[in-house]
Amino acid sequence: LYQFQRLIERREREAAPVAMAINRALINIFILLSLPLLAHSSDDYECVYTIYIRTGSIIKAGTDSKISLELWTANGDGVNITDIEDWGGLMGQNYEYFERGHLDIFGGRGPCLSGPICGLRLISDGSGAHAGWYVNYVEVTTTGPHKGCNQQQFQIEQWLALDAFPYELIATRNQCPVDFSHSLASNFIP
Repeated sequence: LYQFQRLIERREREAAPVAMAINRALINIFILLSLPLLAHSSDDYECVYTIYIRTGSIIKAGTDSKISLELWTANGDGVNITDIEDWGGLMGQNYEYFERGHLDIFGGRGPCLSGPICGLRLISDGSGAHAGWYVNYVEVTTTGPHKGCNQQQFQIEQWLALDAFPYELIATRNQCPVDFSHSLASNFIP
């Protein structure tokens, strides 16, 4: 039995350099294949966005609809997040977003904008069994390389529903000195 164990140990020592060389080669291949993706990400999507959305506590406030978000600056440039849950839901797998009384957190990378965010458009697609949604507020924090951290809270306090006042699936809040909400130059974030 002792000789058998020594034989196994000797073969493992002989095989270790080969296994390490294979692992090293696979890692190098992975890095080489990832470089174009990393270059695209670092050039175009350098800023980090963190978004908090508070759903109201009133009866039937939650929704199953797909939610999108447009953000813009006082210079008129902005970003459009077409499905915020798919883009950067941070609450974990199988979590039910936009439920009554929940504070949902989203985060992801996107293009850096020319200044702090001062305008927002929140959009529901009205789909799902429970389409109506009551939103308390949206808070957006942005930061990036060589940029300060900016934070803005938008009080919504409105239904996004076709069966409750104001009978719209869109809420727009503009705290910018100029209203760019109708003519935005948005960058789309998939």
